[in-house]
Amino acid sequence: MTDVQTVFLVDDDQGMRDSLTLILELAGYRVRSFASPQAFLNAFSPMDHGCLLLDQRMPEMTGLDLQAALVERSCLLPIIFLSAFGDVPTTVRAIQGGAIDFLEKPASKEILIGRIESAFAEDRRRRQEAASENGILERFRQLTPREQEVLGLTTQGFTNKDIARQLGISPRTVENHRARMMEKMRAANLAELCRMAAVCQPSVSR
Repeated sequence: MTDVQTVFLVDDDQGMRDSLTLILELAGYRVRSFASPQAFLNAFSPMDHGCLLLDQRMPEMTGLDLQAALVERSCLLPIIFLSAFGDVPTTVRAIQGGAIDFLEKPASKEILIGRIESAFAEDRRRRQEAASENGILERFRQLTPREQEVLGLTTQGFTNKDIARQLGISPRTVENHRARMMEKMRAANLAELCRMAAVCQPSVSR
């Protein structure tokens, strides 16, 4: 695993790959290029940081096909499409699929670098958010089954007395479970707990 951000370039045109690689490396970027979407998928790791610079029209597998495959793998890499064939329906599909931009070839060096920097910033934001969500889920898994029940009912707006009646325990016992649950989840207040509960769905709503 490395935190170094990389521009992953997928384009079946060798001349275009070589040209873009040279431009980006001279600008100080680390570049890994691939001649096909499948070659990229074979080398892909969820630990990869950076962005994906992706051509659209390629034989066997299009850029949109690769985008869909990466969505299924929960890939966090921001995608910038770079294509000579940027019709409106294709652009719309790419953006709806999560791409952050769709540029037409040839894109100027300044525009391309600006988009890459924006993609790198988005990559960092996504990973920080994922790390935060993973931390919340890990803390949720540390709760006892009863504490998980109390969390779910608390965030649905039930009072301690309501929860006690539903679970067949005393309000005092609910208070104890709630206090331990709040401490384990590191929630300062109910609003913060509700935000955490949204991350833990559907577990909280069981």
